[in-house]
Amino acid sequence: MIPYGKHYIDESDIQAVTDVLRNGLLTQGPKVKEFELAIANYVGAKFAVAVNSGTSALHLAAIVAGMSPGKSLITSPITFVASANASLYAGGDVHFADIDPQTINISPQSLKESVQKNSNIKAIIPVHFSGLPCDMSEIKKIADEANAIVIEDAAHALGAKYQNGMMVGCCSHSLMTIFSFHPVKAVAAGEGGVVTTNCEDTYHQLLRLRSHGINKGSDPLVYPDQKDKDGLQAQWYYEMQELGYNYRITDIQSALALSQLKKLDLFVQRRKMLVKKYDQEFAEFGKCRPAQSLGREFSGHHLYVLRIDFKKAGISRQRFMKTLRDHGIGSQVHYIPIPMQPKYKQLGHDVGLYPNALNYYEQAISIPLYYSLSDDEQAYVISVIKTILE
Repeated sequence: MIPYGKHYIDESDIQAVTDVLRNGLLTQGPKVKEFELAIANYVGAKFAVAVNSGTSALHLAAIVAGMSPGKSLITSPITFVASANASLYAGGDVHFADIDPQTINISPQSLKESVQKNSNIKAIIPVHFSGLPCDMSEIKKIADEANAIVIEDAAHALGAKYQNGMMVGCCSHSLMTIFSFHPVKAVAAGEGGVVTTNCEDTYHQLLRLRSHGINKGSDPLVYPDQKDKDGLQAQWYYEMQELGYNYRITDIQSALALSQLKKLDLFVQRRKMLVKKYDQEFAEFGKCRPAQSLGREFSGHHLYVLRIDFKKAGISRQRFMKTLRDHGIGSQVHYIPIPMQPKYKQLGHDVGLYPNALNYYEQAISIPLYYSLSDDEQAYVISVIKTILE
């Protein structure tokens, strides 16, 4: 089976993990900090806080941004549910802005309209869909006018660059950026996430929230006399100064991610080559087209999405995917618009308000894209798709 996405593990990755298992701390050890420093250095941010998943990263970022009952967050309807759920976790509300049909990213014009229609906007989460960076300068202007905090959802975009050459994650237009290290992402940690920021106060709050609201090392103590007595420090003493969570990542995961990070540029380059070939084959095919055709040189290329007018093609998406599977090819749909989900319908959301997102969803299908996909396998995928549609 050729899956739509797949991690790549080599002997250096295995060795990195076994070194921790044989010699190191399994959790709360030095590999976590080493991983955080490596990520911050790679993207050009001052700070990075590693957590156990991208969803946890979004949750903590929403709390730091001030999401709470009576406050609202705006995000894209075309993203995984975690981008919106982050607000609900914190007791806040969610609104959406439609996508740009050319980029599948949140439309700045629709975002501006959503800000104007809704009050108490505390945060905006633009999603760099499939690794293509959003128009962050325009989004930041809209956020500043609304006095809202920007949290970039870059779960797809590690290794991507803005048009000015800076790395996604440097937080030049946001307070925080989150990444994911799920196995189908460019860098795999099994599970894992990171929040990057350039704000020291934000960094320390994220550290506290990651571990039960406790930070033993760098926060001023509320009761310092409890720690220092008789000229000696009570090494056991800690303070829970706010409500936090157990969102810690392990040293095992961090060691794997560190090893993978060394290969990231190679991973992204191979994905670009595969995307270029797909584009050449499908851009003029007529029966389908690439969902994104702009900014290829800047994207992290997490996904390759085709848009197919299934009605015009005379085949349902279910039948098309079944036929692919019968030929040993996996596919997926990214994503069902969040306002279509039963929970969000219960909250009063109507997907009909986002026609670009709905139109995209009705045509979208993700086809295989990953580092170890061979040229022959890609040629087979292309051939089968063309045969089905013809």
